[in-house]
Amino acid sequence: MIGRGYLTTIALVLLLLIDFAFRIVAIIVVPRNRRPSSATAWLLAINIIPYLGLLVFLLIGSYKLPRGRRRKQQQINQFILESTEGSAQVSRAEHWPSWLKSVVLLNRNLGAMPLVGGNTADLLTDYQRSLDAMVEAVDRAERTVHAEFYIMALDATTEPFFKALENAVRRGVTVRVLLDHLASLRAKGHFRTIRRLNALAKLGLVWHYMLPIQPWRGKYQRFDLRNHRKLLVVDGIVGFLGSQNIIDASYNKRGNLRRGLQWKELVARLEGPIVAGLNAIFITDWYAETDELLRREVRPADARPVADPADEIDCQLVPSGPGFRGENNLRLFLSLLYYARERIVITSPYFVPDESMLTAITTARERGVAIDLFVSEISDQVLVYHAQRSYYEQLLRAGVRIWMYRAPTILHAKHFTIDDEVAVIGSSNMDIRSFQLNAEISLMVRSRRFVAELRAIEESYRASSRELTLDEWLRQPLRAAIVDNLARLTSALQ
Repeated sequence: MIGRGYLTTIALVLLLLIDFAFRIVAIIVVPRNRRPSSATAWLLAINIIPYLGLLVFLLIGSYKLPRGRRRKQQQINQFILESTEGSAQVSRAEHWPSWLKSVVLLNRNLGAMPLVGGNTADLLTDYQRSLDAMVEAVDRAERTVHAEFYIMALDATTEPFFKALENAVRRGVTVRVLLDHLASLRAKGHFRTIRRLNALAKLGLVWHYMLPIQPWRGKYQRFDLRNHRKLLVVDGIVGFLGSQNIIDASYNKRGNLRRGLQWKELVARLEGPIVAGLNAIFITDWYAETDELLRREVRPADARPVADPADEIDCQLVPSGPGFRGENNLRLFLSLLYYARERIVITSPYFVPDESMLTAITTARERGVAIDLFVSEISDQVLVYHAQRSYYEQLLRAGVRIWMYRAPTILHAKHFTIDDEVAVIGSSNMDIRSFQLNAEISLMVRSRRFVAELRAIEESYRASSRELTLDEWLRQPLRAAIVDNLARLTSALQ
């Protein structure tokens, strides 16, 4: 008769063999098509907390959208390529940097969008002014309004925007609205917002969630894959993009109100052929959520002459996100960082670079390029804030000047400038989330005048910031460094 101790020994051996096999399989599966830092972080999590780590990996281990959505992205990319073939029309009033042509080709291959000239842009730095400008544009709409925002919330500040949508629908304008599901759901008063949208739907407005988490409807993907774009297109003639959502500048959160936090944004109001590209981005996302391809809304680029040729700018849109094969925004940023010769100025509320970006920045400093980084003194995202801080010492030692926008304002604008030649503005942060997990939109602009305007905005940030020095940073307590480094490890779990 087999003793109980013998059976216990066999059971323990079997469990050890299963555990060993589990870890071997993890070593084979986890690193596949994944950055070494990310793979290492996941393997540590799985080995230190095996069952919980495995569960989390199964939930969020893949940063790609479901295959059906990726297939839609490929279809729409081909559609955009065909519909924009031959639309590249750029000015030669200014000398092009010798390297720009290769960056334009890169962007075209990645995101299917051409570089187009004959555009104008107004930069809006005031939160209320940008909302007012969007309301004014919607009030003048005659045919279509396409609104797509990461967060849309009905409150006292945004009521005029929702009223403008209502008035447009009543005039017979076709109004379509997209909003990210989870991001908007977390906003205060979300169900009040949905009731308002549903009321407008009875009048003719059509709205949908982006990337909804609704498994009972067969709609599910990794829950932290989000559509982070913010854009508005009116009649295919006027467009807006940037960092600002449709919500009060405090985001209506009790903690923000208690701390007096206010968000500072940057929005570009665009006219010209580039607006057709912006509309194509909306059509892409509309198709992804509804299976409806708005072919009739794809119009030829508006090539009306610019009143003052000196105001004309060349623009190229770069969509990015988990629906694409590569990290389009990261590749654009890296290309520009390596081509910079004199000066780089980066503004990002959440700055958590991957190895490639950190190398590009420190290499640029070694080449003698002056680099300024604008971040907020405080943050609303605890983990990101501490992960970001973990890079400060390395950046400061490399010679990067770090400017911290003073509290209680959250500098939420997202843009950077390269020499006096090229600028990028959009929705993308300089962090791993924006590179891999979020659908983003970036606008590359070639114009010395536009860069000069952004430089003036950057100088206004400097006046409201304090410079962080290496000596000050080295006086940080040990406990702060420990928290920062732990947060940095979690940022690699992508």
